[in-house]
Amino acid sequence: MDNVVVITGLAQGMGREVAKLLAKQGWSIAGFDTDEDGIQSLEKELEEIGSEHLLQSMDITDRPGILAFRDKVIQRFGKVNTVLSNVGIGFFSPFEEVDLEKALKCLEINVIGAAAIFQAFIPSMRENGYGKLIAMSSLVGQVPFPFESIYSASKFAIEGMVMSLRYEVEPFGIHVALIEPAQVSTSFAEKIHKLPPEGSPYRERAARFIKRDDELIKTAPTPVQAAEKIAKVVKAFKPRIFNQVDGMSTFFLFLNRFLPMKIRDAILLKHMDIEV
Repeated sequence: MDNVVVITGLAQGMGREVAKLLAKQGWSIAGFDTDEDGIQSLEKELEEIGSEHLLQSMDITDRPGILAFRDKVIQRFGKVNTVLSNVGIGFFSPFEEVDLEKALKCLEINVIGAAAIFQAFIPSMRENGYGKLIAMSSLVGQVPFPFESIYSASKFAIEGMVMSLRYEVEPFGIHVALIEPAQVSTSFAEKIHKLPPEGSPYRERAARFIKRDDELIKTAPTPVQAAEKIAKVVKAFKPRIFNQVDGMSTFFLFLNRFLPMKIRDAILLKHMDIEV
C-alpha cells in the first residue's frame, strides 16, 4: 500500500480507466461518484485485479461527507499520495440564454467541488511532507469556446485556483498539476449538446458547432488512451503543471501562447465551422 490515489468521479469514463490502470500497477484506489451502479461494477473489477480500494457513492457537493470520507481513507490506508479531482459537469448554451441557477450548479460542482476535495487532503499531505493535487481542467480553461461560456468560466477558475494554490503548498512538498483535454470520445458532450429553441438568434451557429464537435469526437482519444497519459501525471514525482492528452488541445494551446488573438480566433471559428 505504498501508493494511494483518491479519484473523484471515477464511476465512468477517464476516471474509471485511470483507477483500473493504476490498480493494475499496484496502487490502492479510493474515490467516490454519484453513479452507484458504476461504483459497484468498478468495485468488482478492482477486486478481480486484486487492488486495495475504498469506494462509495457520494455527491461532490456533500462537504461534510467529503471530510468523513477523508477520515475513512486516512484510517484505512494511513496516507494519500495523490488526489485527482476528476468530477465535473458540462454546460452548453448561448450566454444570453443561460439559466443562471443551472450555471451556479455547474460552478459549484466543477470549482468548489475540486476545492473541497483538495482542501480535505492538504493537511495530511502537509504533515507527511509530500503529495500531489491534480485537477481535471480543459482546453477551454485557457482558450474559451463559444456557447461554453459557463463551462469555460469554471475551467478558467480551476486553472487560477490551482496556479494560486501552488505558491502556498509547494513549500510543504505538495505539487500541483492540471490536465487539459479538448475532447475525449465519451458521452460527455452528447449529454450537454442541446440546440437553442426555435427562434433563437444563436440556433443556426450552435447547430453548426454541435455538428462539428460531434465529428471531432469520433477521432478523439478514447478514455483508455487518455487514462494512460493521465496516469503518467499521477505517477510522476513532480509532474508538469500543464498536461494535455490529445492533439487538439496541444495545437490550440500553442496558438494561444504564440499567435495574436485575432488570428487565433479566426482559426478557432473556422475549425469549429461557426464563422458568421
